[in-house]
Amino acid sequence: MKMRKMILLGCILIGGLNSFAQSAASNTLTDNEKKAGWKLLFDGQTLSGWHNYKSDKIGPAWKISEGALYLDASNKKDWQTMGGGDLITKDEFENYEFSVDWKIEPCGNSGIIFNVVEDPKYDYVWKTGPEMQVLDNACHPDAKIVKHRAGNLYDLIASKKESVHSAGEWNTAKIISNKGHLELWLNDVKQVETEMFTPEWEAMVKESKFKTAADFGKARKGHIALQDHGNQVWYKNIKIRELK
Repeated sequence: MKMRKMILLGCILIGGLNSFAQSAASNTLTDNEKKAGWKLLFDGQTLSGWHNYKSDKIGPAWKISEGALYLDASNKKDWQTMGGGDLITKDEFENYEFSVDWKIEPCGNSGIIFNVVEDPKYDYVWKTGPEMQVLDNACHPDAKIVKHRAGNLYDLIASKKESVHSAGEWNTAKIISNKGHLELWLNDVKQVETEMFTPEWEAMVKESKFKTAADFGKARKGHIALQDHGNQVWYKNIKIRELK
């Protein structure tokens, strides 16, 4: 009887370790995630499926190290990086749940911009796509501005609860965009919930810094962008599942 219990306990421990290893492995999907329709957007080794905004190439400042995609911002020009530029997905998405892990250097600034329209008439991804702020709240100047802190819907809605980790530590961000309903989550805490494409949404945009961007926040589908704001930033476990 004791031997059976020991064997059973061993099987449970092994199964638990295997399950933990699967869930902890970076840039992979668990069996449950696959069944739920999740797809990887970054395999930890290549930048297949990504390109610079309005280019078929990828700036050399975007690099891969230790399973993370990161921006080497050591050679900065103005507010962006030499050889960097905003990185966007090859595919466009409409009605989705997007998840990514990020970390930022001390006093750093970046952003995850969604529903981006890639068109020659727009200079930057933020001319069309709203942004979930990526920031070191401890010392970046933007942290002093309401609606500019980590997890905020940048310059539109401030989060009621802050759950960002310190600079250099990983955070898990989630964007849910489904038929106009938008939710932003950071480290399992809901930061923002709102309805897009409504009169209230349009009024909010008109009161923001995007009021002169005629097509800002109007696209119901688009690319997802990782912003080059001239600071070191890292991303991994980038995945998405389309919603019906």
